[in-house]
Amino acid sequence: MKPCPKCNRDVPPAEETCPHCGIVFAKYYKYHGSSSSPTAERPQVIIHIEPPADTLFGSDVYADNDAIFVGRCVLLPGFLLWSWLLITPGLASNAVGESFLHLVNLPFHEAGHLIFRPFGQFISSLGGTLGQILMPTICMLTLWLKTRDPFGAGLCLWWVGENFLDIAPYINDARAGQLPLLGGNFGHSAPYGFHDWEYLLTESGLLAQDHTLAKLAQLLGAMLMIISLIGCGYVLIKQRQKLTGSKPD
Repeated sequence: MKPCPKCNRDVPPAEETCPHCGIVFAKYYKYHGSSSSPTAERPQVIIHIEPPADTLFGSDVYADNDAIFVGRCVLLPGFLLWSWLLITPGLASNAVGESFLHLVNLPFHEAGHLIFRPFGQFISSLGGTLGQILMPTICMLTLWLKTRDPFGAGLCLWWVGENFLDIAPYINDARAGQLPLLGGNFGHSAPYGFHDWEYLLTESGLLAQDHTLAKLAQLLGAMLMIISLIGCGYVLIKQRQKLTGSKPD
């Protein structure tokens, strides 16, 4: 005897229909499955996702893109030459201040004063420097963590270093006040507090150290620029390995 799957009453094994409730076993099991037969295991689908190639700065979503690779190979020598032109003239030349990048950095410098104004005059004066360093830093973190573009993040790190080079002559000018400021003013003739670093170093008791601090800013900027370009070169090496390894012989 076997139980009817609907009314659960005993039915002879040879019966095709239940004499009690009238269901047709074949039709019932077609839609509901047989309780006596073992349940077939569902096939498991395994999806293997190959992670992007790891680089010095993280994963590179453009690692297998030939066009991006060519573009990066064109950019890197240009930034190497640009670095040479900005670093080698030295602090006294103010080469960065004479470049167009100074005009790019300037709006972020002035915006920093406004953003940090609620924190008092000292932080507001420092906010100009913070503003022009924070902007490329935010761009670097966005490209590194969100966009997964380590080469772009490396160039933004280069931009951070370039901003330190841009700040160094301003620090160096704290006592002399010879650099032209916005509005046609100069540090030596402008009201106290107009020249950011004259005010910052005077208030912190470090005015006599302006040249030393300027050299440190210049050195830090140059180091960041060089490190960033080395990192970008490493990214290109890893990308080339990825591209040549993925192409058929």
